[in-house]
Amino acid sequence: MLHSLLQKFDTARPFSTVSAHCDIPCGIYDSTPAQIFALSVLRYCHQIDGLGDSKEDQAKLVRLVADKEKHAESVKHEIRVIWGDYFKGELLEKYPNIHELTHSIMMAGSAAKQSVSVEKAQKLVDLVNEFAEIFWETKGVETYRATCPYEPKVETVYPKLG
Repeated sequence: MLHSLLQKFDTARPFSTVSAHCDIPCGIYDSTPAQIFALSVLRYCHQIDGLGDSKEDQAKLVRLVADKEKHAESVKHEIRVIWGDYFKGELLEKYPNIHELTHSIMMAGSAAKQSVSVEKAQKLVDLVNEFAEIFWETKGVETYRATCPYEPKVETVYPKLG
């Protein structure tokens, strides 16, 4: 009944049409969380490499692996949201490789979850950096690469802001 009433009202005095790119039209997207999660995965792998055989180290191993897997899944989530909600229409035409890159990140995230390999974690960081460069390019923001100021101290993509 309410719907019928609103339709009649809309016919007499039309409502403005609105649209949004996602479920909550905030318009705020940023690749930085995915980068931090990817760097964390790499850091956890480095920490795991440094563990010994003591019971204390075994307990620490369990915690590190659990957190590594959560962070790898968080990388996948953050990238999926940007890919699914932000990359649309003209952006997909301008960056047709974004689908393949996103898929590669999903696969690298899964590989990082399944192992404690520093090499696989580094691949995840590299792919997310590539994604970040494209993301910031879509915003018209230049990027630069620098060694992050914290462990694992690897090359990371940053936006040039201000």
